[in-house]
Amino acid sequence: MKTRKHIISFIQKQKTAFIASVDEHGFPNIKAMFAPQKIEGNCFYFSTNTSSMRARQFLENPKASIYFYQRGRFKYEGLMLTGTMEVLQDDKTKREIWRTGDLLYYRQGVTDPDYCVLKFTAAEGRYYCDLKTESFRMEDLE
Repeated sequence: MKTRKHIISFIQKQKTAFIASVDEHGFPNIKAMFAPQKIEGNCFYFSTNTSSMRARQFLENPKASIYFYQRGRFKYEGLMLTGTMEVLQDDKTKREIWRTGDLLYYRQGVTDPDYCVLKFTAAEGRYYCDLKTESFRMEDLE
């Protein structure tokens, strides 16, 4: 079993995260996004547009999944986490994860009404490496 430290380290090395939401018909919708801007315990923070389809889907159904992978020449490593996603619009959280480059996407800056934070709280996961797959609960990790 991998440790929490290993999992967080792996995620921090990735540039892309795949985020899955559930649409109004119960089907999964997957989108590539920038890697989390903040990681705190079992929580992963992303930014997106308040007006986005993804934000709307998470407001209607908070079930979510995030996936990360690294493909090397001889090794493939993948990590899926399942849990819930909150759409946050409070000033404190928005300022905590704001980055200067975000101005490109949110022209009005950190107070842009179309800027919000997605907070994913992981409950369980599945890790794949070297032809082995392991399932785990976040609360059981060291």
